[in-house]
Amino acid sequence: MRSRDDLATAFLSNNGWGDATRAPLAGDASNRRYERLSHPEHGPAILMDAPPETGEDVRPFVHIAGHLTGLGLSAPLVIAQDAKHGFLLLEDLGDALFARVIPDNPALETPLYETAIDALWTLHQADLPADLTAYSPQVMTDMAALAFDWYLGHGAAPNPTARTAFTSAFLPLLTDHAGDQSALIQRDYHAENLLWLPDRSGPARVGLLDFQDAMTGHPAYDLVSLLQDARRDVPPTIEHAMITRYLRLSGWNRDTFETAYHLLGAQRNLRILGVFARLCLRDGKAHYVDLIPRVWGLYQRDLAHPSMAPVAQILRAALPEPTPELLNRLKDKCGQIPTP
Repeated sequence: MRSRDDLATAFLSNNGWGDATRAPLAGDASNRRYERLSHPEHGPAILMDAPPETGEDVRPFVHIAGHLTGLGLSAPLVIAQDAKHGFLLLEDLGDALFARVIPDNPALETPLYETAIDALWTLHQADLPADLTAYSPQVMTDMAALAFDWYLGHGAAPNPTARTAFTSAFLPLLTDHAGDQSALIQRDYHAENLLWLPDRSGPARVGLLDFQDAMTGHPAYDLVSLLQDARRDVPPTIEHAMITRYLRLSGWNRDTFETAYHLLGAQRNLRILGVFARLCLRDGKAHYVDLIPRVWGLYQRDLAHPSMAPVAQILRAALPEPTPELLNRLKDKCGQIPTP
């Protein structure tokens, strides 16, 4: 069987990029791998290596990228593709991630977030592309329960009583207050997946990455991704101002929208607690444990919202605070727990 490197070399050669120099780029939590290419004639590009044998599939990326660019938004253009072997050759949008630009130029923080909100509003006004899976209340409830399976259970089967009580109470909350499916949600719309492209105009100044897992869902979901960021502290003043900006653009009622925002925030942060614990316990990626205290703090804010009252007592009794001792226990089991 040919190696991934041999397949990548053949893919590049077949598409006129065989003479490009290649340098690795930092990856993400998936099995995808990225390289930056530099070609003497074609210039820069990005190679995405997404092995199908590990469950990766480049076709959703191509589908969503085409939808986004068709709206005038700045997703990478697809230069060449090999869906069978899992390779894409993509436009290189640069390195100016929000998470890098803001520390270097704090005065840009508000304008960057304003433009990110404008890009969401552009997306939310458009018709949905075909064949998207719904991030339904049932799916969201199941994903939130990962906090019980991995963060609480440490990879072992947890006591099912609290888990069942939580899911039984949380599902109707999401159904009643956050079940809207009118938006394409990118699901990882945050400062390490957004690029600043100041030479473009309007919402196109935001470069979009990591949207291949897009689904249909509530318009507030990607605002939660952006403003309750697991990887950086977003000032509360900016969070409030950006919600207000979206409400002004969209016409949503504030109380209705903020109820959904906090329910979805709790759902997302519970899911992330479980996912980050799983990335350590199952996949051996211990550094994700270091992000858990920030996620816990965001989750506590959402838990305090009145909309969470029907499940707050269950969650407070069941899920322990991420003390240094708990985090060390997670790291001690890093890479040792298979999928339950």
